[in-house]
Amino acid sequence: MEPLLKKYGAKLVNQGLCLPGAPILGGLDADVLWNREGDEIPVLEEVIDGLNINSILFARPAEPFFGILDALAEHGSDPGGSIRPQDTETRTFLHDIPVVNEFTPGPIIAALRRRKAVIVRGRGIVAFGIVSPEQAFITYSSVCFSTFVKLFTDFAAGPVPPGTSKTYGDIISASLPRYGEFMKSFTAGPLITGPFSGAETAMEAMCEAGRLTVESRMVDSFFGNISCRLDRGILISQTGSSLDEMEGMIDLCPPDNSSTAGITASSELTAHRGVYANTDRGTILHGHPKFSVIMSMLCGERDCADRGMCHVRCDKRRMIRDVPVVPGEVGTGPTGLCNTLPPALTGRGAIVWGHGLFTTGKYDFTDAFRNLVDIEMACYEEYREIFSRAG
Repeated sequence: MEPLLKKYGAKLVNQGLCLPGAPILGGLDADVLWNREGDEIPVLEEVIDGLNINSILFARPAEPFFGILDALAEHGSDPGGSIRPQDTETRTFLHDIPVVNEFTPGPIIAALRRRKAVIVRGRGIVAFGIVSPEQAFITYSSVCFSTFVKLFTDFAAGPVPPGTSKTYGDIISASLPRYGEFMKSFTAGPLITGPFSGAETAMEAMCEAGRLTVESRMVDSFFGNISCRLDRGILISQTGSSLDEMEGMIDLCPPDNSSTAGITASSELTAHRGVYANTDRGTILHGHPKFSVIMSMLCGERDCADRGMCHVRCDKRRMIRDVPVVPGEVGTGPTGLCNTLPPALTGRGAIVWGHGLFTTGKYDFTDAFRNLVDIEMACYEEYREIFSRAG
């Protein structure tokens, strides 16, 4: 348990979600073990006792996430005291994010009985795992991602309540240069080039590209997926795998479904198959870059009959520069992205509304990764223009 606590504490820091020394993680072994000492531990131990859980995480997020949490808790929550982002990560994983006013066991336990995380005003986020600390880490990172997307989207879509515009605007004004500087400073790229001589080399390239996708913060380590087309079928990351830890977590799915690998493969396998069937591309990389998601959710059609159902259906042809934006739900239903993505992903990339960015490569991940970063930078620049006009 101790190595896991240290591992996920380090991941929170490495991904810019917490400052060093901020995360407190506890995990149930014979006793509850903690990654460090902290005055919050007595409260967290009561929370563990009050819930049937294996692990717990509490941390004050790094900026801009902490300021975003406080701003949304003050201005962006519903009458019931919950924050309701509309991105796909929230729809499928978080549903909503409760907010409580006190760092005390009662309110925290009550909130965590119905949701995976709770925001404590002025303090931070509490998240838990039923099986392992990884689940708490995943939830925490999702809260940071979804609240970032919500505040930036709400401000740009407008109008926001009186008095809120300056609060949101100040956060965005401070955040945009910081994000741009990080993106411009990230110059690494995949070194393994194709065409690949076999599955082993292809899997090494997938693992390398997955790690770079996480390090560049195009996705947290859990969400996203990656695949490569071979003569024998499609190599694809397993569902629930971490892109920065894919060794042993890649399935080979033959074209005739003669293997059971599809059971553990990414839930978006059918979408990847559709793209490969429609194009000559050899690789697909899927991440959740923040501004690609934000820009996908910004639409000027305020009186659209499908408003509020944009993630399911949209009859408008939308583009962000040369990149199409399409609706599509996770899965294989009539409105699933297995149907909406393949016709759109014929160029360097396509964005699924509120979900994330899919890019392709010819032989390897050098161009797929560069497309991911370049399209995200284009979306970032588009948002900067919107913010500049609003100011």
